Amino acid sequence: MSYEPNPIDTSQIELDADIKQLTELLAKNTHEVWARQRMAEGWRFGSQRDDKELTHPGLVAYEDLSESEQDYDRNTAIETIKLILALGYRVVPANDDSAED
Repeated sequence: MSYEPNPIDTSQIELDADIKQLTELLAKNTHEVWARQRMAEGWRFGSQRDDKELTHPGLVAYEDLSESEQDYDRNTAIETIKLILALGYRVVPANDDSAED
């Protein structure tokens, strides 16, 4: 079996400052959802990942993750928003009157 990833090209999509703030919220929430799911499965914090003992060093608050770990979630959020925009959708606040046509 041969698999070659082929994501939609989002390299031309620029994010404005408001959307960049949204991506940080998405990144944090992504971590929170992941951590909640792991904890529901019996995982707990541990200084080393141990699949047998169900410990993981990433089971901490988002703010306590290393910058590279936060970047992983940020990049996921950024690419998700860029894909939504590339597909022709708009992301606007609920109170933004320009969202209504």
